[in-house]
Formats: sequence, structure tokens, C-alpha cells
Amino acid sequence: MSEKQDCDVVIVGGGPCGLTLAIELGRRGISAILLEERTTPSQFPSANATQARTMEHYRRLGFAEKVRAEGLPPDYPTDIAYFTRYTKHELARFSLPSARAAREMVRTLSGSWSAAELPHRVSQIFVESVLREEAAACPTISLRPGWRMTAIRDTGQGVEVEAETADGGERKTLRAAYAAGADGGSSPTRKALGINYSGESGAVRDFMGGRMFAIHFRSTELYNVLPHPRAWMYWTINHDRRCFMAAVNGRDQFTIHTQLAPGQQARDISDAQAKAMFHEAMAARLDIEIIGRSAWNAGYTLVAEKFQRGRILLGGDAVHLFTPTGGLGYNTAVEDAVNLGWKLAAMIKGWGGPALLDSYETERQAIARRNTTYARGFADSVGLFAVPPEFEADTPTGEAARKVASDHFNHHARFEFNIPGITFGGRYDGSPVIVADGTAPPPDSPNAYVPTACPGGRAPHLWLADGRSLYDALGFEFTLLALRPSAGTAPFRAAADALKIPLSIVPLGEPGARDLYGADLALIRPDQIVAWRGHAATDAAAVLRRATGRP
Repeated sequence: MSEKQDCDVVIVGGGPCGLTLAIELGRRGISAILLEERTTPSQFPSANATQARTMEHYRRLGFAEKVRAEGLPPDYPTDIAYFTRYTKHELARFSLPSARAAREMVRTLSGSWSAAELPHRVSQIFVESVLREEAAACPTISLRPGWRMTAIRDTGQGVEVEAETADGGERKTLRAAYAAGADGGSSPTRKALGINYSGESGAVRDFMGGRMFAIHFRSTELYNVLPHPRAWMYWTINHDRRCFMAAVNGRDQFTIHTQLAPGQQARDISDAQAKAMFHEAMAARLDIEIIGRSAWNAGYTLVAEKFQRGRILLGGDAVHLFTPTGGLGYNTAVEDAVNLGWKLAAMIKGWGGPALLDSYETERQAIARRNTTYARGFADSVGLFAVPPEFEADTPTGEAARKVASDHFNHHARFEFNIPGITFGGRYDGSPVIVADGTAPPPDSPNAYVPTACPGGRAPHLWLADGRSLYDALGFEFTLLALRPSAGTAPFRAAADALKIPLSIVPLGEPGARDLYGADLALIRPDQIVAWRGHAATDAAAVLRRATGRP
């Protein structure tokens, strides 16, 4: 870092993407200033599901247990349940484990759910609190609440970011080697670069396709009024008020989201009207305390045309907007930060080549298109279900209609909420920093994942004899797995030292590991992606050069 630079990286935006990026950089000793326009964290619960892959990254960074301790009580069920109205007919239910059960169950699973971590159902407000605490603990990270970016420039040798306090009372020009815009769907950074979204922005559905209205409320009596077993996510299907409601703390806080009628504006809805919407969904009177209100748009399937321009890169909602079915927006944003973090650090420390940073867009744009497409499919499945006129009638015709809905939503719940294929199966095939071996990966399927060490995908997981996850044994940067005692690793050690690439070499003699990886050696990237596999280390230098973007 030259004397003229204030830091290595300026991060614009303090949501999950920006904070995770700050942690990834900070853990590597890279200096960053994070600008966040809000002076206090958002207190409105938004994203509610941390997927297993995100939890694996939190485990790698050392705070998965902190996140799993947040949100619902440890024994609270994380079921997804569907009703005509919350106090009336239950139509479908998909039962999922509590946080305590997930800790125990994960060690017994194989196949699609062979993982170091299982998903955790927790509101984003709690996750952001942990991320902020972890970022602030990094000595090289400076969090600047109350500051916003007003202009940004790539000078060719670095970046200049004009920033000011939210009240405009103080201004600064920050100079850095790189900048990252993680500043949300209306991203000023993306707009300053002249980059547009492409895709669908106005999907129309009976539900999850239009302007949405949400209330965060408190009720100490809701569980006493509900006649059904507790769940984490509650949905209603009827003609009058389709909603989904999430338990926030498992005691007395909830959020409920409903779709507004065409032309209806959230600002025109009084608290009394908002409570009436809730009562329609409940089919019962219940006094609630409104804590907060929010409005948002469903029906987005948008991906930015570019993820980077020179030394300025974009991540999170700044480059992809979802209808939040499947909980994919926040989780995709975290993986953007994970992918970008080690690559920026490699460039700043000098062991990353010119193709490395370019690979960020190649890899993450394809994943964004994949994941937004899956989210759209989930939204169609739930939002285009046609509710017949007799649906709520206590008649044989009504019962038959509810049976059709029961079959549909029992299938849909598993379609949307049992998604190991989406969670673990994202791949970087065609990336310039992946060394393909001529093998083809299993088909991409949302609800099934086949572990494979075909280069470009997540390293297959297994539990070690000493009780650790394989991921706990990996180094923080590159790792070479030696899966056969006779596999020669010396050429990789020598090449890594010569190229100044941080590399850990891990012998792995666990039964079945060699068959799982299909090779004697496997090179694992810092983000736990297989960069290369093979039976001999004769091309070690060429492999490492390719994996780090060097010619």
C-alpha cells in the first residue's frame, strides 16, 4: 500500500455482503474501510434462512456457532406449514430440525446432505449483528457508520472514493487499491459505473408477484391462539389474504408479509388497516403491537450485465435481485464476498495474477443467473397456485379442493426448502482459474446433490476419524489434499514457495476419501472449491499458476 492510500479496499455497504467481505479481508491482514450510510443497524427482520453452504463459510471463519445460537430457541422446530388461515385448516407441513437437533444430526448424514453444517433459520438482523462484531474485531478493518459514497473513480493505479457523512457535514476523499460496491439493489456504485440489470422485473402472480407489505409485530398470545403445532414459517392460501409469517425469536416477535392490491400504497395503510390484514390471515381477533413496517417488490429475476469494471467490483443485491423464495438472495451475496475476498487479498499481496480478479465476474455472474432462475421457479410454484372458489367451504367439494392444495404444497415445501443441489451444487465450470480434467459433473438439480471432486465445484465433505470436519483440516488459503500415501507432494511445495502462494499440504488417509475425490491429489482453493485434481504432481507449477490467474 502506497503512502497516498488510506487503505487497500474501500467497501461501500454494510449488509451481509459488505460485512463478510470485510471479515474475509481482515482475517488476511488486508486493510479496508467500510462505508455504511445507516447510523444504526436495521431492526426490521428481512432474510430468514442461512443456508448450509453459508454456515460452512461461517464455520471456516470461526463463528458458525455464534450464528446458530441466535434467533429461535435451540429446541424450536423449523417446520414450514401451510394453512387456509392460521386458525383454520392445516394443508401441508414440512418438518425440519431445531438448531440443537441440527448440530447432532449433521454428523450422521451422507449423500446429498454430507456437510459440515446444516441450514439455520435466523433473521438477518441477528446475523448482521454477529458479522458486524466479527468485522469490528479485525484490526485492519474500519467500520464507518453514517458515511455514504458520493462519487467513485478508477484512476488506473487505484481508486478514489468521495464520501460524506449522512448529514453532509463532513467530506473525505478515500484512496485505495480497489473498491467494492455492496450497496444494495439501488446501488449508487453500480449506477456510477453505468451498469444495468437485465432480466425480469415485473412478474405478475396472485402472490409473490407485485408490491409486498410487511409488518414486524409483537404478540405474547399468538401461540395460545394458534391451534396447530409450532412452525418457523407459516403460509396462508385463500382468496382474501395470502401471507407468509416467520417466527423471529420463537417467543413473541413475528413478521408477516402480504401482497398489496394493484395501485395500493404501503404509505396509505394505517396501523388499524395493517392489523386488519393480519386478522384476515388469522381468522381470529388478536391484539398485536406493531414494531415496524416495510414494503418491497416481489417478482424480480435480475442480474447485472457486469460485476466489475477495472478496480471497482460489485456484489450482493447490487448485482442480483431475487424474489426471496428459497432464501437465495442473502446466501448468494455471502458467497460473492467469499469469492471476492481471497482474490482481492491475493492481488494486494502480490501472488494473484491478472486473470484472477477477472474470474470473479465469470464465476459469480453464472451463479447469480442460476440462482435467480431457481428462485423464480419457487415463486411460480407458490404464487401461481389457483385457489378455487369453494376452497374454504366445509363441504365435500371444499375438502376435495383442499386435498389438491395439500398435495401441491407438500410437494412445493420440499421443492423450495430441501435444496442441497442449489446449496452445494453451484459450479465454476469454464472459469479461467479452474483446471478442468475432462470429466463431467453430475446434472444440476435443486433437490439433489451428488458429491463430486470434478474441478470447479465444492470440495466433497467427510467427517474425520478424530471427529473434525474435513473443512476444519483445510488451510485458510490453498490446500493440497494428498489422498494416497505414495502421492508425491514435493513439487507443489516447491512451486508454491517459489510463486509465494500460501499452501497447506494435508495428508488424508481416511477410508473412502480417495474414492470420494477420484484422484491421488486435489488442490482446494481458499473458498473450498476444487481447483485441480490429478494423480501426479509433475505439472505443479503450471497448475498453481493457472489457479492463481498467472500466465
